Amino acid sequence: MSEHAADLALRATGLLRDANRAGLLAAADVHVASRLGALAGEEDEAVLLAAALVVRSTRQGSVVLDLATARETTSTDAEPGDEEQDPGAAAGPGGAVARPEELAWPGEDWARRVAASPLAGGPLRVDGSRVWLGRYFDQEALVARELAARAADLPDDLDLDVLRAALARLFDDDADDQRAAAACCALSRVSVLAGGPGTGKTTTVSRVVALLKEQHPAWRVALAAPTGRAAARLTEAVRSSAADLPDADRERLGDLPATTLHRLLGWRPDSRSRFRHDRENRLALEVVVVDESSMVSLTLMARLLEALRPSTRLVLVGDPDQLASVEAGAVLGDVVDREHLGTRSPRLAAALAAALPPAGRDGPPPAPAPAAGVGAGAPVTVRDGVSLLTTARRFRRGGAVDRLASAVRDGRGEEALAVLRSGDDGLALLEVQQDAVPEAVLDGVRDDVVGASVDLVAAARRGDAAGALAALDRHRLLTAHRTGPRGLRRWTDLAERWTTTATGAALARRPDGHHVGEPLLVTTNDPATGLMNGDVAVLVDDGEQGLVAAVGTGASPRLLALARLPATRPLHAMTVHRSQGSQFGAVTLVLPPVGSPLLTRETLYTAVTRAEGRVRVVGDAEALLAAVARPAARASGLRERLRGPAGAPGQRPGG
Repeated sequence: MSEHAADLALRATGLLRDANRAGLLAAADVHVASRLGALAGEEDEAVLLAAALVVRSTRQGSVVLDLATARETTSTDAEPGDEEQDPGAAAGPGGAVARPEELAWPGEDWARRVAASPLAGGPLRVDGSRVWLGRYFDQEALVARELAARAADLPDDLDLDVLRAALARLFDDDADDQRAAAACCALSRVSVLAGGPGTGKTTTVSRVVALLKEQHPAWRVALAAPTGRAAARLTEAVRSSAADLPDADRERLGDLPATTLHRLLGWRPDSRSRFRHDRENRLALEVVVVDESSMVSLTLMARLLEALRPSTRLVLVGDPDQLASVEAGAVLGDVVDREHLGTRSPRLAAALAAALPPAGRDGPPPAPAPAAGVGAGAPVTVRDGVSLLTTARRFRRGGAVDRLASAVRDGRGEEALAVLRSGDDGLALLEVQQDAVPEAVLDGVRDDVVGASVDLVAAARRGDAAGALAALDRHRLLTAHRTGPRGLRRWTDLAERWTTTATGAALARRPDGHHVGEPLLVTTNDPATGLMNGDVAVLVDDGEQGLVAAVGTGASPRLLALARLPATRPLHAMTVHRSQGSQFGAVTLVLPPVGSPLLTRETLYTAVTRAEGRVRVVGDAEALLAAVARPAARASGLRERLRGPAGAPGQRPGG
């Protein structure tokens, strides 16, 4: 019997039973749909199948399901956000495997039957052939409404002459793209600073804060990110970029720490409202910057927008080509909307022309332009505030990592393969065909893992918390799956065994199983300690207390007694999803095999761009080419809502 037989909904009947046994629906999808049908008195199998499929679709990250194409787009693939599950069909009665193509799909009247159901307008929302869960339909509407209202409200609280002087002072002559992006952020109520790795997003953010604080010293500013690790990196990056600022601007920026979005909103696990800050208790802030916005789910974005005052400036920072949130939605990608980039409304364009210094520093001043918020023309929309940085600054422009990332992002598979095979600047493709990669061919991977681990353990033994955390980030093993021969569990076991053999750390294990130099990943949110899911720690010997956890916070490491640590797991390897918001000296990616639903362009791009220097890919050429050729797709109605009322989903009568 298949290993997925345990996911059978044994009491299911009709279409739900057949779809479950074909591997199209998990037992949870069937149970939710059955319960909704029972509560609403709905017995139509076609309606219940639609409900189960939209539950499945949302669990996979999409917000909406199009019934007109559901047969072609629904497969037995594991969901991208649920890395525990690997693909496979469920076994039917007697061990027989039901085939998806044998399912009796509803006919052309499927959408009409769903729209006429008592579930429509409540648990389900219907627009034409598209179906949402009601909760996510409402969240899409809220996010679109809030972003549109903020975008249309151009602030007029800056002196454009002072702003122009600040932009000329804070940006070098070769940073015209960053200067223009900073001006757009300063002159917009909501803005997006998008770009790939190393394009200067954080440098631009630090200067935006400095120039806003120059004119409004009392303004309260918050930097936030979806995870603890991303927040720590944002803190480090902002402080590093501030070192190049003039003294007065560096003082304006101050010692500005970043926090997680959950901490910013006041996460309350025991409260039905979940967050302390909401529409009734808004954040007392004038500026909020959210880094790694590609990781922000639709639900979390809705909660953030509700908690912001109408006058607060919101700056979303991130790379829309990375993996989207593990939860439903792809908000950053929908907001950036590459098909509609490149234009500004007359009102914002006039304000930018007045604020930006002339192209030639010795040339005449720009022609007079209306102040922000003044003038006729097309209304300002969200996309007017989007700036896309494309000049690589962290990587050597044209260098191997830059070329590899660009080829993957743009879908040029043969070029990406050639760059990897060239071996330039430490790039490598370890070509293996077997799913279970033989340990005998992993000498290079072992050397990288052991080299970083030896230094980590040595630093931890002498109580050097910062040194231990730095050693941890020298090299990282990344996988897409959690289970299976190319999954996290197997590669974590390999790395731990290599490390133990090289360092002898196992000899110093305590009765609780911990040892000095052990790297840990926090896997839960813990209000008592302030640690959040994704925070990283290393166990060090501080001499006085013995073994303590050194947590990376972006400033000096924070020391915490082991007894206060929330749930953790060893951090010898991590999934690509988990790696977002982090940066490592070198990366080894274990590529999923051909046919894996996690073998996507975004998976490969996200992994490659975590590396500051060297990249090694373990896999075969066919899998690499398949990944580059397969962009992940998340269905959403947010993009068309943001394009204007004409494209916004709506409710049909009775639906």
